[in-house]
Amino acid sequence: MLKIFKSTLCTALILLAGVHVFAQTTPGGYTILGQDGKRVITTGVPFLSITPDSRSGAMGDVGAATSPDANATYWNAAKLAYMDTDFGVAGSFTPWLSKIVSDMSLSYLTGYKKINQDQALALSLTYFDLGDIQLTNEQGQELQLVSPREFSLSGTFAMKLGENLSAGLTGRFIHSNLFAGTTSGSGAGDGKAGISAAADISVFYNKEAVVGGKKNNIAFGAVISNIGPKITYLDEDNADFLPTNLRLGTAFTTNLDPYNKLTFAFDINKLLVPTPDSTLTYKEKGLLQGMFGSFGDAPDGFSEELKEIMLSFGVEYWYNDLFAVRTGYYHENKDKGNRRYITAGIGLRYQVFGVDFAYLLPQGGGGQNNHPLQETLRVTLQFNLDQGLQESVTEQ
Repeated sequence: MLKIFKSTLCTALILLAGVHVFAQTTPGGYTILGQDGKRVITTGVPFLSITPDSRSGAMGDVGAATSPDANATYWNAAKLAYMDTDFGVAGSFTPWLSKIVSDMSLSYLTGYKKINQDQALALSLTYFDLGDIQLTNEQGQELQLVSPREFSLSGTFAMKLGENLSAGLTGRFIHSNLFAGTTSGSGAGDGKAGISAAADISVFYNKEAVVGGKKNNIAFGAVISNIGPKITYLDEDNADFLPTNLRLGTAFTTNLDPYNKLTFAFDINKLLVPTPDSTLTYKEKGLLQGMFGSFGDAPDGFSEELKEIMLSFGVEYWYNDLFAVRTGYYHENKDKGNRRYITAGIGLRYQVFGVDFAYLLPQGGGGQNNHPLQETLRVTLQFNLDQGLQESVTEQ
C-alpha cells in the first residue's frame, strides 16, 4: 500500500492494495474541505464544493439569489439571463489549506455572452492544484514525486421565462487525476484518472418594488448542482458519489438613497448524497436512489437529517456602485463537518474593471489558530468588456 506524505500533509488520496479512496484528509482528520465530525458525508471530487469567488466568499458562501455577475455560473446560472452587459469574464484564485501546505490552490475562470436580452451562454473552468507530493513506501523510502490535479469544464445556457423568472442549465465535464501516473507494484490493480459528467439545473426569481419611496428588490433562487454518475479511480465497485447539492436562497436589496445600497442574503444547502452507515450499503445506491433517498436515510432519523443542512448568511453594502463592504457567516453542524466561519471582504469597481477580496475566519475545529482553513484568502478580478447591450436598452 502506498501512502502519500507531503510535509505535514497526509492525504488519503491513493490506497492501491485493494483499499478504496474514500476521502482526502489532513493529519487532524479534516477532509480537503477542512471538515471533521462523526458521520460526515464524503464524496468524490470535493473541490467542486469549494467556493471559487471572492464576492460570495466574503458573504458566508451565499449566492443562490444575490444579484447576477459573471460568477453566477457557479452559484445559479439562471441569473445570467438578467445580466445588463453584453459580455464579461472573471478570474479567481484561492490558496487552499495554506495553514498546512503552501502549494495547494483553486483557480476559477468564467465568462458569459448575452445572445439577446433574454438569453445568455457561459463557459467556466475550475482547476484544483494539489501541489507536488512525495510518495514513499511503508519503510519511508522515497518512490516518486507526483502532481495530482483536478478540473471541471462547464457550459451554460440561461434564459428568461418571464419578466421576473429565469432558468439555467449547465453541463459539466469532470477530470480528477489523483494517482498522477503512480503504480501499485502489486496485483491489486493500478489507479486511474477519474472521469465523470454532471449537470446543474437552476431557477431564479426577482422582482422590484417601491416601499416608502425606496426602490427594493426581492429575489429567490433554487439550484441542484452536480447531478451525475459516480466517479471512480479503481473500478465500479469502488465508486464515489459526486457532490450533488440542493441550494435554496433568498436575497433582499434596498436602496437607502441614490448612493447607498444594502443587500441581505440567506442560503441553505443539503448534499443529495446518502448518509454513511456502518454497513457501507449506502455506497451501493444509484444516482436517483441516492438523491431522493438522502432526505430520509440518516441512521438517527429526522434529527440527523436536520444536522445535514448547512446555513449561510451574508450582507453586502455598496456605495455608489463603486465600493463594497461584505461580511457573512457559514454554519455546518459539528457532527457533519463542523465548518463554521465568519467571512469578510471588500469590492471595488471602476468602469469595466472590478476586483474583490475575501478573508475567512474559522470558528471551529480545535480553535481558530489550529484550523486548516485559517488564513484562507480569495481574490477575484472581473471585466465587463462590452457595454453594447446596456446602451441599446437605454436608447430604446
